[in-house]
Amino acid sequence: GSDVWDDVIRRYPVGRAVVGEVTAHHPFGVFVDLGDPEATGLIQITEFLDVGRMTPDQYPPLGQTVRAVVLGHTEDGRRQIWLSVRPTVVG
Repeated sequence: GSDVWDDVIRRYPVGRAVVGEVTAHHPFGVFVDLGDPEATGLIQITEFLDVGRMTPDQYPPLGQTVRAVVLGHTEDGRRQIWLSVRPTVVG
């Protein structure tokens, strides 16, 4: 139910730093395993670089660990946590 998702949102507040493993590449971004069965991380293609355009061939390889910051959460039942790895965001 929504209680589980509410708990996920509490565990992953906006601004929280997280570490996860890249699990899938898509034209719109990459999915990240946060080690949480209730939620999946998503780094959209716009959230890699501060300047310039990212292309899918520049994605971190599958299995690579990434440090990211929580930007927000989907509200449509997909249970995705939006992440950013932009240098100005991650620091």
